[in-house]
Amino acid sequence: MINYKHLHYFWMVAREGGISRASERLHLTPQTISGQLGLLEKQLGTTLFKRVGRNLELTETGRLVLSYADEIFSLGGELEEMVRQLPEDRPLLFKVGVVDVVPKSIAYRLLAPALQLADPVRIVCREGNADSLLAELAVHRVDLVIADGPIPTTLNVRGFNHLLGECGVSFLATAELAQELQGEFPRCLDHAPLLLPGESTVVRGRLEQWLSDQHLRPRIVGEFDDSALMKAFGQTGTGIFIAPTAIVAEVQKQYDVVVVGQTDTVREEFYAISVERRISHPAVAAITETAREWLMHSATDMDDANDRTTA
Repeated sequence: MINYKHLHYFWMVAREGGISRASERLHLTPQTISGQLGLLEKQLGTTLFKRVGRNLELTETGRLVLSYADEIFSLGGELEEMVRQLPEDRPLLFKVGVVDVVPKSIAYRLLAPALQLADPVRIVCREGNADSLLAELAVHRVDLVIADGPIPTTLNVRGFNHLLGECGVSFLATAELAQELQGEFPRCLDHAPLLLPGESTVVRGRLEQWLSDQHLRPRIVGEFDDSALMKAFGQTGTGIFIAPTAIVAEVQKQYDVVVVGQTDTVREEFYAISVERRISHPAVAAITETAREWLMHSATDMDDANDRTTA
């Protein structure tokens, strides 16, 4: 990587028209500046000045480098001015990526505590697939990624997984479709229309394994990466769909559906992924603390309703 201190010395020499004047501006000896220029030329592998009589003139490459240096240090000046003009009470910026398979209501419940901090926080939310968001996390374009699983082992991304909590899943359908089902749960799922989460979701494999263990063969009528779209199809009676038990009451109310059954064997997990092993960002700390308490209570409430649960 280029040494920007050396580049700054070059920029000053070019602007001042010589090493002597630049040394006066920088309060350095001419020998120091001359030595730093030599190091820059060695790093770039080319000469930047040529001597014409007692004066230094830029080479063609030197003029090109100067144009870049002008832009770099002009932006640096704009940055300093921008920072000086920022209000002292500006809100803390919190950039978070939400993997698109995480239900929107879950994402809101997880992120809401960040807005309750004593100091104001401004949340910038980005949605996308896990690979793209984890890549942004690696270069610090986001502070945190909310995901339905830990960092995939196939990705060469350095980060730390913080388990926020987990809960079972509920099967929901319209009242009309629920009345048409034959038998008790979970036998009623056999040959019934079922909407599946997409293959990119972690819960998909767990659900398929559970169905196989229960010797159930539902009729798959749709697969959805977007959980909101899956619920919208379920709202029309197209098929039965699943939702995290932690938000089942909200889903029932919003989509006018009923619970067909619940299981604690199929688990939905939610992770906060950061570049920090120990969480220091106040917004991240608020999210992790509140999420674990909320999801723990949700799991307890589900255990109390175990008469409708199949292990």
